[in-house]
Amino acid sequence: MTALLEARNVEFSYSAGSPVIRELSLTVKAGTLCALVGANGCGKSTLIRLFASLLTPAQGEILFGGTRLPAVGRREIARRIAYVPQAAPMVFPFTVLEVVLTGRSPYTPRFHFEDESDRARALEALATVDAAHLAARRVTELSGGERQMVAVARALAQEPQCLLLDEPSSALDLKHRAALVRTLAALRDAQGLTVLMVTQDLALIDPLFDYAFALRAGELAAEGPPAEVLRDPVLTHVYDDPHIRTSRVEGRTLIWSD
Repeated sequence: MTALLEARNVEFSYSAGSPVIRELSLTVKAGTLCALVGANGCGKSTLIRLFASLLTPAQGEILFGGTRLPAVGRREIARRIAYVPQAAPMVFPFTVLEVVLTGRSPYTPRFHFEDESDRARALEALATVDAAHLAARRVTELSGGERQMVAVARALAQEPQCLLLDEPSSALDLKHRAALVRTLAALRDAQGLTVLMVTQDLALIDPLFDYAFALRAGELAAEGPPAEVLRDPVLTHVYDDPHIRTSRVEGRTLIWSD
Protein backbone atom coordinates (compact mmCIF):
# COMPACT_ATOMS: atom_id res chain seq x y z
CA MET A 1 0.00 0.00 0.00
CA THR A 2 1.26 3.45 -0.92
CA ALA A 3 1.18 6.59 1.19
CA LEU A 4 -1.90 8.72 0.53
CA LEU A 5 -1.83 11.32 3.29
CA GLU A 6 1.38 12.53 4.92
CA ALA A 7 2.49 15.01 7.55
CA ARG A 8 6.20 15.80 7.40
CA ASN A 9 7.77 17.58 10.37
CA VAL A 10 4.57 19.57 10.89
CA GLU A 11 4.33 22.20 13.59
CA PHE A 12 1.30 24.37 14.32
CA SER A 13 0.21 26.79 17.02
CA TYR A 14 -2.78 29.08 17.50
CA SER A 15 -1.84 32.78 17.63
CA ALA A 16 1.22 33.27 19.82
CA GLY A 17 0.60 30.23 21.98
CA SER A 18 2.87 27.22 22.39
CA PRO A 19 2.75 24.62 19.59
CA VAL A 20 -0.31 22.35 19.52
CA ILE A 21 1.41 20.09 16.98
CA ARG A 22 5.16 19.59 17.43
CA GLU A 23 7.39 18.46 14.53
CA LEU A 24 5.00 15.63 13.79
CA SER A 25 5.49 13.14 10.96
CA LEU A 26 2.75 10.64 10.15
CA THR A 27 1.76 8.59 7.10
CA VAL A 28 -1.71 7.24 6.30
CA LYS A 29 -1.55 4.51 3.66
CA ALA A 30 -4.09 4.30 0.85
CA GLY A 31 -7.05 1.99 1.41
CA THR A 32 -6.68 1.75 5.19
CA LEU A 33 -9.02 2.43 8.10
CA CYS A 34 -7.05 4.29 10.75
CA ALA A 35 -7.81 5.62 14.23
CA LEU A 36 -6.34 8.74 15.83
CA VAL A 37 -6.47 8.63 19.63
CA GLY A 38 -5.19 10.60 22.59
CA ALA A 39 -6.22 12.67 25.57
CA ASN A 40 -8.32 15.82 25.28
CA GLY A 41 -6.26 18.75 24.03
CA CYS A 42 -3.43 16.63 22.61
CA GLY A 43 -3.90 17.99 19.04
CA LYS A 44 -6.12 15.38 17.36
CA SER A 45 -8.70 17.80 15.96
CA THR A 46 -5.98 20.25 14.93
CA LEU A 47 -4.15 17.53 13.02
CA ILE A 48 -7.34 16.46 11.23
CA ARG A 49 -7.98 20.09 10.21
CA LEU A 50 -4.41 20.38 8.94
CA PHE A 51 -4.96 17.28 6.80
CA ALA A 52 -8.21 18.83 5.50
CA SER A 53 -6.30 22.02 4.50
CA LEU A 54 -8.43 24.09 6.87
CA LEU A 55 -5.27 25.08 8.73
CA THR A 56 -1.78 25.79 7.37
CA PRO A 57 1.33 24.42 9.12
CA ALA A 58 3.77 26.95 10.54
CA GLN A 59 6.49 24.44 9.70
CA GLY A 60 6.66 21.29 7.62
CA GLU A 61 4.21 20.14 4.97
CA ILE A 62 1.05 18.15 4.34
CA LEU A 63 0.97 15.94 1.24
CA PHE A 64 -1.82 14.08 -0.52
CA GLY A 65 -0.72 11.45 -3.01
CA GLY A 66 2.74 13.01 -2.99
CA THR A 67 1.43 16.52 -3.81
CA ARG A 68 1.88 19.25 -1.25
CA LEU A 69 -1.37 20.79 0.01
CA PRO A 70 -2.89 23.22 -0.63
CA ALA A 71 -1.26 23.19 -4.09
CA VAL A 72 -4.67 22.74 -5.73
CA GLY A 73 -7.91 24.70 -5.34
CA ARG A 74 -10.57 24.07 -2.72
CA ARG A 75 -12.93 22.38 -5.19
CA GLU A 76 -10.21 19.96 -6.26
CA ILE A 77 -9.30 19.20 -2.64
CA ALA A 78 -12.99 18.54 -1.91
CA ARG A 79 -13.04 15.90 -4.66
CA ARG A 80 -10.23 14.08 -2.90
CA ILE A 81 -10.75 14.74 0.81
CA ALA A 82 -13.99 14.95 2.82
CA TYR A 83 -14.00 16.24 6.39
CA VAL A 84 -16.64 15.71 9.08
CA PRO A 85 -16.18 17.92 12.18
CA GLN A 86 -17.23 16.98 15.70
CA ALA A 87 -20.42 19.01 15.41
CA ALA A 88 -21.54 20.10 11.95
CA PRO A 89 -23.72 23.26 12.28
CA MET A 90 -27.20 22.70 10.87
CA VAL A 91 -29.29 25.68 11.96
CA PHE A 92 -31.50 26.20 8.90
CA PRO A 93 -34.55 23.97 8.29
CA PHE A 94 -33.31 22.35 5.09
CA THR A 95 -34.32 18.79 4.35
CA VAL A 96 -31.80 16.05 4.94
CA LEU A 97 -31.56 15.41 1.20
CA GLU A 98 -30.84 19.10 0.53
CA VAL A 99 -28.05 19.03 3.10
CA VAL A 100 -26.48 15.87 1.66
CA LEU A 101 -26.73 17.35 -1.85
CA THR A 102 -24.32 20.11 -0.78
CA GLY A 103 -21.68 17.36 -0.80
CA ARG A 104 -22.01 17.35 -4.59
CA SER A 105 -20.90 21.00 -4.92
CA PRO A 106 -17.31 20.09 -5.97
CA TYR A 107 -18.80 18.54 -9.12
CA THR A 108 -21.50 21.12 -9.88
CA PRO A 109 -20.62 23.85 -12.39
CA ARG A 110 -20.79 27.37 -11.02
CA PHE A 111 -24.26 28.94 -11.05
CA HIS A 112 -25.86 25.54 -11.74
CA PHE A 113 -28.08 23.34 -9.57
CA GLU A 114 -27.57 19.67 -8.83
CA ASP A 115 -29.05 17.27 -11.40
CA GLU A 116 -30.70 13.87 -11.10
CA SER A 117 -27.36 12.06 -11.02
CA ASP A 118 -26.31 14.20 -8.04
CA ARG A 119 -29.62 13.43 -6.35
CA ALA A 120 -29.02 9.71 -6.92
CA ARG A 121 -25.54 9.98 -5.39
CA ALA A 122 -26.95 11.80 -2.36
CA LEU A 123 -29.65 9.17 -1.83
CA GLU A 124 -27.05 6.44 -2.20
CA ALA A 125 -24.89 8.11 0.45
CA LEU A 126 -27.86 8.28 2.83
CA ALA A 127 -28.62 4.61 2.22
CA THR A 128 -24.98 3.73 2.93
CA VAL A 129 -25.28 5.11 6.47
CA ASP A 130 -28.78 3.63 6.89
CA ALA A 131 -30.41 7.07 6.89
CA ALA A 132 -32.43 7.02 3.65
CA HIS A 133 -35.64 7.18 5.70
CA LEU A 134 -34.61 10.66 6.89
CA ALA A 135 -34.33 12.19 3.40
CA ALA A 136 -37.49 14.31 3.63
CA ARG A 137 -37.05 15.32 7.29
CA ARG A 138 -35.87 18.78 8.33
CA VAL A 139 -32.40 18.64 9.85
CA THR A 140 -33.56 20.94 12.65
CA GLU A 141 -35.94 18.16 13.75
CA LEU A 142 -33.24 15.48 14.06
CA SER A 143 -31.44 14.18 17.11
CA GLY A 144 -27.73 14.84 17.52
CA GLY A 145 -26.90 11.30 16.43
CA GLU A 146 -29.09 11.55 13.35
CA ARG A 147 -27.47 14.84 12.38
CA GLN A 148 -24.05 13.23 12.70
CA MET A 149 -25.04 10.45 10.30
CA VAL A 150 -26.34 13.09 7.86
CA ALA A 151 -22.94 14.83 8.08
CA VAL A 152 -21.20 11.54 7.25
CA ALA A 153 -23.58 10.99 4.32
CA ARG A 154 -22.82 14.49 3.00
CA ALA A 155 -19.10 13.68 3.13
CA LEU A 156 -19.64 10.38 1.29
CA ALA A 157 -21.64 12.23 -1.39
CA GLN A 158 -18.38 14.01 -2.26
CA GLU A 159 -17.02 10.64 -3.42
CA PRO A 160 -13.66 11.33 -1.77
CA GLN A 161 -10.56 9.19 -1.82
CA CYS A 162 -9.97 10.04 1.83
CA LEU A 163 -12.47 10.60 4.62
CA LEU A 164 -11.44 12.55 7.74
CA LEU A 165 -13.76 12.11 10.73
CA ASP A 166 -13.48 13.99 14.03
CA GLU A 167 -15.22 11.90 16.70
CA PRO A 168 -18.19 10.95 14.48
CA SER A 169 -19.50 8.44 17.02
CA SER A 170 -19.68 10.84 19.99
CA ALA A 171 -23.46 11.40 19.62
CA LEU A 172 -24.32 7.89 18.44
CA ASP A 173 -25.85 5.07 20.44
CA LEU A 174 -24.09 1.72 20.74
CA LYS A 175 -25.87 0.18 17.73
CA HIS A 176 -25.08 3.06 15.39
CA ARG A 177 -21.48 3.39 16.58
CA ALA A 178 -20.79 -0.21 15.62
CA ALA A 179 -22.76 0.18 12.38
CA LEU A 180 -20.71 3.24 11.39
CA VAL A 181 -17.43 1.37 11.80
CA ARG A 182 -18.75 -1.60 9.82
CA THR A 183 -19.84 0.79 7.06
CA LEU A 184 -16.41 2.44 6.94
CA ALA A 185 -14.71 -0.96 6.81
CA ALA A 186 -17.03 -2.05 4.00
CA LEU A 187 -16.24 1.11 1.99
CA ARG A 188 -12.53 0.49 2.50
CA ASP A 189 -12.90 -3.07 1.23
CA ALA A 190 -15.25 -2.32 -1.69
CA GLN A 191 -14.01 1.06 -2.88
CA GLY A 192 -10.53 1.43 -1.41
CA LEU A 193 -11.67 4.42 0.69
CA THR A 194 -9.00 5.71 3.06
CA VAL A 195 -10.32 6.75 6.48
CA LEU A 196 -8.66 8.59 9.36
CA MET A 197 -11.01 8.82 12.35
CA VAL A 198 -10.51 10.61 15.64
CA THR A 199 -12.18 8.64 18.41
CA GLN A 200 -12.25 8.44 22.19
CA ASP A 201 -14.16 5.17 21.99
CA LEU A 202 -11.19 2.80 22.04
CA ALA A 203 -13.48 -0.24 22.06
CA LEU A 204 -14.49 0.61 18.49
CA ILE A 205 -11.00 0.25 17.09
CA ASP A 206 -10.37 -3.48 17.36
CA PRO A 207 -10.65 -5.56 15.18
CA LEU A 208 -11.81 -3.73 12.01
CA PHE A 209 -9.22 -0.93 11.98
CA ASP A 210 -5.92 -1.47 10.18
CA TYR A 211 -3.82 1.05 12.06
CA ALA A 212 -3.85 3.37 15.06
CA PHE A 213 -1.97 6.58 15.81
CA ALA A 214 -1.69 7.89 19.37
CA LEU A 215 -0.85 11.52 20.12
CA ARG A 216 0.50 12.98 23.34
CA ALA A 217 0.98 16.74 23.77
CA GLY A 218 1.07 17.31 20.00
CA GLU A 219 3.59 14.57 19.29
CA LEU A 220 3.21 11.08 17.85
CA ALA A 221 3.58 8.79 20.86
CA ALA A 222 2.81 5.47 19.19
CA GLU A 223 1.63 3.96 15.92
CA GLY A 224 0.97 0.51 14.56
CA PRO A 225 -1.72 -2.16 14.34
CA PRO A 226 -4.40 -1.62 17.02
CA ALA A 227 -3.27 -4.65 19.04
CA GLU A 228 0.17 -3.02 19.43
CA VAL A 229 -1.07 0.48 20.29
CA LEU A 230 -3.92 -0.51 22.62
CA ARG A 231 -1.63 -1.87 25.35
CA ASP A 232 -1.13 -0.86 28.98
CA PRO A 233 2.34 0.74 28.57
CA VAL A 234 1.23 2.82 25.58
CA LEU A 235 -2.14 3.96 26.91
CA THR A 236 -0.90 4.81 30.41
CA HIS A 237 1.68 7.07 28.78
CA VAL A 238 -0.66 8.60 26.19
CA TYR A 239 -3.44 9.35 28.69
CA ASP A 240 -1.12 9.96 31.67
CA ASP A 241 -3.18 7.48 33.70
CA PRO A 242 -1.41 4.63 35.51
CA HIS A 243 -4.74 2.94 36.21
CA ILE A 244 -5.48 1.93 32.59
CA ARG A 245 -5.57 -1.80 32.02
CA THR A 246 -6.02 -3.86 28.84
CA SER A 247 -6.62 -7.49 27.98
CA ARG A 248 -6.85 -9.41 24.70
CA VAL A 249 -9.94 -11.61 24.48
CA GLU A 250 -10.83 -13.51 21.30
CA GLY A 251 -8.99 -11.09 19.03
CA ARG A 252 -10.35 -7.96 20.70
CA THR A 253 -8.78 -5.56 23.18
CA LEU A 254 -10.73 -4.83 26.35
CA ILE A 255 -9.82 -1.55 28.08
CA TRP A 256 -10.75 -0.25 31.52
CA SER A 257 -9.40 1.91 34.32
CA ASP A 258 -8.95 0.57 37.87
